[in-house]
Amino acid sequence: MKDLTLVVMAAGMGSRFGGPKQITPIGPNGEFIIDYSIYDAIKAGFDKIVFVIKKEHEQTFKDTIEKRVDGRIKIEYAYQEINTDNTNIPKDRTKPLGTAHAVLSAKDYVEGSFAVINADDFYGQDSYLKVANFLRTSEDDTESVMISYPLIATSSKYGSVKRGVITLKDDYVAGITECSCTIDNDVAHCHPLHGGEDFDTEVTHPVSMNLFGFKNNFMNMLEEDYQEFIHKDREYLKDAEVFLPDTAKKNIQNGKLKLKNIVSEGTWVGLTYKEDLPELKEKINSLIEKGDYPTNLWQ
Repeated sequence: MKDLTLVVMAAGMGSRFGGPKQITPIGPNGEFIIDYSIYDAIKAGFDKIVFVIKKEHEQTFKDTIEKRVDGRIKIEYAYQEINTDNTNIPKDRTKPLGTAHAVLSAKDYVEGSFAVINADDFYGQDSYLKVANFLRTSEDDTESVMISYPLIATSSKYGSVKRGVITLKDDYVAGITECSCTIDNDVAHCHPLHGGEDFDTEVTHPVSMNLFGFKNNFMNMLEEDYQEFIHKDREYLKDAEVFLPDTAKKNIQNGKLKLKNIVSEGTWVGLTYKEDLPELKEKINSLIEKGDYPTNLWQ
């Protein structure tokens, strides 16, 4: 059986939420969102978790999440650090370099196929089962997978959300457009974040929530894009980022990558704004009552 690694992007601290979303208690015994993600990953058969973090947060993760997991799965840490040597990145830049760089930071800890998630998103058990099954059964090294959700299922009542709006050809992703999206009755208004005309789409349109399953050779694609990025104009690099979906889209277009779209039948819940917290806690409680999770996750 193939080994599977889960790469967790956890270096961001949630500016719109106003604090460290990754370590906000949401379960009845103080569990974080990532506790439920690890629980679901273990049930789906993942062998290792790699947290991509800022180095100064490692002890916090060890004292909370790692301590609770208590040997149930191997945990390692990769640091998303800004290296300004031999690059055009300004020396005073502190903002992380983006999701492509985050995943690339885990390269030395990933030996085979791997999945990628955000630390502050609750994806549901169905999503982990589907991505794990795909990675274990797909024999085509050019084929990877995206687990998508209907846009309406990932919206917030309290403001706009950033989502990767997917263009499909048959069951495969043809393009991903990073947008700021708002829902107005039965219409989703989408504003592309990197140029292009605003557009409207159905509220059921599939979007990416940064849950991917990749073969190991995707790391080389990320490395290529990152090297190109860090030598761009210094002014551009003051606050620009290199995004995981952009690397995927580029390699779809040049024929090096096929990205299968699989729609999750589970429920996505996240913390974009502080006001989202009660709904998330309510959802966790309902899943506990349903029997999907024990009341005390790690007991």
